[in-house]
Amino acid sequence: MRFPDKSLRVEHFGEPPLEFASSQRSPHPKDGLFLYGPHAKAKKSREIRVGVVGTTDGIAHFRAWGRKLKSAVRVPPPGKGEKADRLHLTNFPGLDEAFGISFDPDECSALSIPWKDIDRATRIVNLNEAVDKVARLYIDRVKQHLRNDERSVDVWILALPEIVYERCRPQSKRTGLPLEKGEFTKRQKAKESVPLLAAMGAIDQTEEAIFEDVPDFHRRIKAEFLAIAPTQLVRETTIAPDAFLNKAGYPLRKTQDAATVAWNLATGLYYKTQPKPPWRLADVRPGVCYIGMVYKSLPNDPDGHACCAAQMFLNEGDGVVFRGANGPWRTGDYEFHLKAPAAKNLLALVLKTYAETHGGPPKELFIHGQTYFNDEEWNAFVEAAPKGTNIIGVRIRSTGGETKLFRDGDYPVLRGTALLLDDQTAYLWTTGYVPQLDTYIGPETPNPLHITVMKSKNAKPDIRTVLADIMGLTKINYNSCNFNDGLPVTVRFARMVGDVLTMGSAKGEERQPFKFYV
Repeated sequence: MRFPDKSLRVEHFGEPPLEFASSQRSPHPKDGLFLYGPHAKAKKSREIRVGVVGTTDGIAHFRAWGRKLKSAVRVPPPGKGEKADRLHLTNFPGLDEAFGISFDPDECSALSIPWKDIDRATRIVNLNEAVDKVARLYIDRVKQHLRNDERSVDVWILALPEIVYERCRPQSKRTGLPLEKGEFTKRQKAKESVPLLAAMGAIDQTEEAIFEDVPDFHRRIKAEFLAIAPTQLVRETTIAPDAFLNKAGYPLRKTQDAATVAWNLATGLYYKTQPKPPWRLADVRPGVCYIGMVYKSLPNDPDGHACCAAQMFLNEGDGVVFRGANGPWRTGDYEFHLKAPAAKNLLALVLKTYAETHGGPPKELFIHGQTYFNDEEWNAFVEAAPKGTNIIGVRIRSTGGETKLFRDGDYPVLRGTALLLDDQTAYLWTTGYVPQLDTYIGPETPNPLHITVMKSKNAKPDIRTVLADIMGLTKINYNSCNFNDGLPVTVRFARMVGDVLTMGSAKGEERQPFKFYV
């Protein structure tokens, strides 16, 4: 590549290898699992305990899908205009063959909810109340089971009819749907402002706790199940597309091919039921820890407070989520910054957890954020860190097309291409053409991430080291089995974690395994 400005440097970072069973390596999760099995592969197959909650039809669809997982699921033949060899698609070999786990779909704990009860709850006029009622149908059914059945469950599958997806999200219109009156008016979206009377016991606002939650079924379930077990939410139309056809005889919604669905859901089952992730980064630098910082405004908070949370990822690739303090962290329209005591407490919690796992503090602790770090919070981070730990603040920002890089040929810039602007700033293309897959999976010319090393307690690391680390962090999304993500995991799930922790129903531990949130 030639640039008139000789100071512009373009470099390429190779695909980070992943490690699987017997220390075998592969850059693609599907290839590694197919050939070698998961990193912490057991000598014999492990039976996992699965529970499923849904309508009678939903449970039947899940069981049918579970039977398919026992054997190979093939990629469909190429359609008109498609390549004969679609290297981004891979046959699924079977749950036991790829992951070394199994379950009997006919013996899993199955909890049925009448479809009419779900339908009726989704039509309550107040959306907060409607979402609460639908979520309670699933939550209470599981809690009843836990009270009456001694058998533990490793992961709960919630098989969702399409009406839950359509009617139980923020801003669901429910146009043309005959609504039913509930306990609250349609317009009420927050607790009634009578704190003095409530404090005196003159009125009971217990039921109005539903307004501490955003009316979002997915977030509500994840928040409630933090104290129960990991969950996997699956739409019935995803696992049984042929059961939901339009008038022309085609599936109501377009889904991924069956083999890809099997890979993704099987990866989630393994990650959420086993002590170690299915793969890990092969070439990791020892003593390094990565944190993703996230701020989210609390729903209907009268003081405009926000929740701060941190996700810590270690060299094994697995993560832990820490709930920071709620407080007045907003300093602008899109800027949030911790006060010194809260910053110290949050970092101390992260460092304590790291030391419990590794027997001492990390050598380097990278804090990934999407905004800058102000002096108060940064100085607090530095004071909380042990003498031998270097703290590095990195800003990772998505771009919207203001910067493009082109190359000759039919495909766009290679994934892993970086445009180095100076010693601490670069553009990094984490999406692009992948030679191993012989394709670029994306709708338009890929946009880069803008990476800036903002601050460092000691000497700033080489920008190339920072970029190589971010490339690795795009390959440890254990909620799917993709070749890579466009965002590092520290940023990829930040919004999802924040969305769950701001829910009023997400009260509990200060730290929680990451698998509970995805």
